[in-house]
Amino acid sequence: MKSRYAETHFSREHRFAIGIDRKTGGYYLAIPVSNGVVNYDEQHHITSQQYEAFSSDLTSALPFVEGCRRRQYDEQLIYPPSDRRGSPV
Repeated sequence: MKSRYAETHFSREHRFAIGIDRKTGGYYLAIPVSNGVVNYDEQHHITSQQYEAFSSDLTSALPFVEGCRRRQYDEQLIYPPSDRRGSPV
């Protein structure tokens, strides 16, 4: 079975990835989080314009990445957070 998310670019240094959401055909940015029991990624919807900009210059995504870590873009989360939501790692 194919994964829903096809990662196309990542920054090991800044700990995020961008890619294509195969279910919707849209784009996402993912950050790693941990709730102490499990490590997982939170995926945020991004626009095609953001995807194009971020993929051509990953450092241009850093303000958005930091905003995601501060939970400023929760309305763009693909999955709503659970009661045991993790913290960015």
